[in-house]
Amino acid sequence: MLFLVFLKTDIMWVIKNMQNYKLMGFVISLNMIIIPLIFFFVINSFNHNLAIGILLLTSMPAAVASPALTDIVKGNIALSLCIVIITSIVATVTVPLLFWFIQINELTVSPWWLFKDLTLLMLIPMVTSQIVKKYSPKIIEKKSHLFTSVNIIILSIMVYTVMGSQRNVIINDSINILWQTGFLYLVFILLHVFGYFSGFTLDNKGKIATTISSAYRNNGMAIVLAALYFEPSIVILMVLTEIPWNTLLIPFRKFIQFR
Repeated sequence: MLFLVFLKTDIMWVIKNMQNYKLMGFVISLNMIIIPLIFFFVINSFNHNLAIGILLLTSMPAAVASPALTDIVKGNIALSLCIVIITSIVATVTVPLLFWFIQINELTVSPWWLFKDLTLLMLIPMVTSQIVKKYSPKIIEKKSHLFTSVNIIILSIMVYTVMGSQRNVIINDSINILWQTGFLYLVFILLHVFGYFSGFTLDNKGKIATTISSAYRNNGMAIVLAALYFEPSIVILMVLTEIPWNTLLIPFRKFIQFR
């Protein structure tokens, strides 16, 4: 997915966006520290396990698919890529720091594991896409209109695979699953709101990028970490995030169109 997004993106625009230090500092502080802590302390007052799960989700960096989602909604792809790269690096420090701060010791994240993940998911598609663009620019220009559609198909397959892996639990505990899913929708809607207003100084395309980066976190990484370090109930909660993650983009796109 990122390979196709990089094919449509001018890397120099990504570097230019990184030089907006005030915006990057504000967005990163809000998304990686302030929002996770707000959600945790509010939810922890009535459900500790749920609070831990939401903390895990909201402490994740922006999803590697968020540039593709930004492309679908016609936002600033370069800014979205910039936020993905920076939050993925910052997460190596902020994720363990947050869990240490609230004295939850179940999660010990290796910075090297996250850096390896970042390299595989970001650097390889970035480099290979630029090589392809250099040697086949005409083919890329001719086929670029297909890239977004292909990414939608890939994303659908990913969702089907993750949800299918927890099929039995979802069916057998349907009542609990329903209320957790409803709660996750509320969390995701609030993340959309926070993300949209975090880009208050930007144009509409910039606001789309900050919204996507805030609402669409790397829940794939959250699922892996939950499976490694937490009890099954939190793993299920992370899997359920796939539902609002993949259904709220359509109403958000409609909202943007009416703006």
